[in-house]
Amino acid sequence: MFAYICFFLDNRYFFCMIKGEHKLYMEDPIITDNNLTSKIAGSDEGPRVNSAIKAPKIRLIDETGENRGVVSLKEALALADEAGLDLIEISPMATPPVCKILDFGKYRYELQKRKSEAKKKQKIVETKELKLRPAIDTHDYEVKLKQAKKFLSEGNKVKFTMRYRGREMSANNLGQEILDKIVSDLELVAKVDSAPKMEGRQMSMMMSPI
Repeated sequence: MFAYICFFLDNRYFFCMIKGEHKLYMEDPIITDNNLTSKIAGSDEGPRVNSAIKAPKIRLIDETGENRGVVSLKEALALADEAGLDLIEISPMATPPVCKILDFGKYRYELQKRKSEAKKKQKIVETKELKLRPAIDTHDYEVKLKQAKKFLSEGNKVKFTMRYRGREMSANNLGQEILDKIVSDLELVAKVDSAPKMEGRQMSMMMSPI
């Protein structure tokens, strides 16, 4: 069985191959900072970087933001190396691909930061429940309706639950009429996701914003 150890010395990478008690040291003169970065970054998880870029000619934007026009990949890599930065393919589908000279570490950090910020801004849809009674008076009805409009305006769903007690079960059509009135009063701002239905001693209905 072989074991491999990689270490960095004097700006060069070395590999040590070990088999049993025998140690065979091998320097890889091909590996440099730039193409090692390309091996790490030029994967399905991120943009092509440095020697992982395949196009023979690219449209180059330098580290100052200046558009250098179409240049050869070799020239672009040389300019990136001269600046001590990386060549990153930022628009692979363009013809030719657009590349920019940047610090790849900072570039990746900024991408992750933007993704994190976008995720925080994503609206999490919640379901708010409003409980009612068949004998609800006009004032309480208006309060519930106002709450429903507020929840819907925030992008949330609203579950209306009509609760019955004792003999109210024998007149459940009254609860149905109230829920129907809610649908009518909210028709401009909401739609019915699930129509009123009985579940034990209560009738429920779900609505979501239009």
